Amino acid sequence: MNMPFPPAQRPPSQPEGEELANNLHDPSMGDLLRNARGLTQTQLNQISTYQHESGLRFGQAAVALKLATDDDVLWALSQQFHYPYSPQGRSDNYPELVAAADPFSPEAEVFRDLCSQVSMSHASSTASRSPLSLSVVSPDVGDGKTFLAANLAVAFSQVGGRTLLVDADMRTPRQHAVFGVNSAVGLSTILAGRAEANVIQSVPDLPSLFVMPVGTVPPNPMELLQRPAFGLLMQELLSKFDHVVVDTPAFARGADARVIAARCASSIAVGRQGTTRMAAMEQLIGALRSGRTSLAGVVMNQH
Repeated sequence: MNMPFPPAQRPPSQPEGEELANNLHDPSMGDLLRNARGLTQTQLNQISTYQHESGLRFGQAAVALKLATDDDVLWALSQQFHYPYSPQGRSDNYPELVAAADPFSPEAEVFRDLCSQVSMSHASSTASRSPLSLSVVSPDVGDGKTFLAANLAVAFSQVGGRTLLVDADMRTPRQHAVFGVNSAVGLSTILAGRAEANVIQSVPDLPSLFVMPVGTVPPNPMELLQRPAFGLLMQELLSKFDHVVVDTPAFARGADARVIAARCASSIAVGRQGTTRMAAMEQLIGALRSGRTSLAGVVMNQH
């Protein structure tokens, strides 16, 4: 299956010296603040002068002169240390993406911890450092599965490696709304044999994260997922991305989630604390295991 992907494919491994040389060309604090705040060269010179006079760091000097805020400096530092997130002022575009909009909050730390646990589990179960495919499943609608899948994808992209979030919920898709991407074409387009450009879209402020929305909601989602094209698509995606996170329909809506999970290396089951019935979760886990799906864990959502 040949299909269009974002121009930048997975880069080849770089020698350590070459990688170090590239890092030396990362933008300076001054460049980042100039772009973020629209500072003039005169203002940058003013900050530099005050920096040398006061002994402060450049960012601290900018804040002291009221030419930048603490949040501006924190965002710039994050860019220098390759930990991208949505800067203040644009984070309102992603109200559900706490990992992107408020990356230093306790809520975001939960997703980083979950990302780490899944990665370690995957590494211990594979002989080599192979790409990870992970489906996110839940017993019922409203369990928070889409919220968890979206933030987990953000967390994977922040720790390094190209990450793709696939919205495979072809019954009640939401990822296009969560990320504010166009949903005219997507997964359903590919599975129907009408591959087009722009089925995979980039996410502003998160250069390692991409989203494949559902596209047009089809009348026959289960039939599309059972076609060989879906398995071939997953294989090709894993040749282009380091992490592929797949959002699924609720288990109560049909067998879609089980079919999708069977095409992924592992799955996370999501329930809502105080709402999800134990019997429903046990039924979901039993269905996954009967399909020989590896269960990475169960998460009880409070969002």
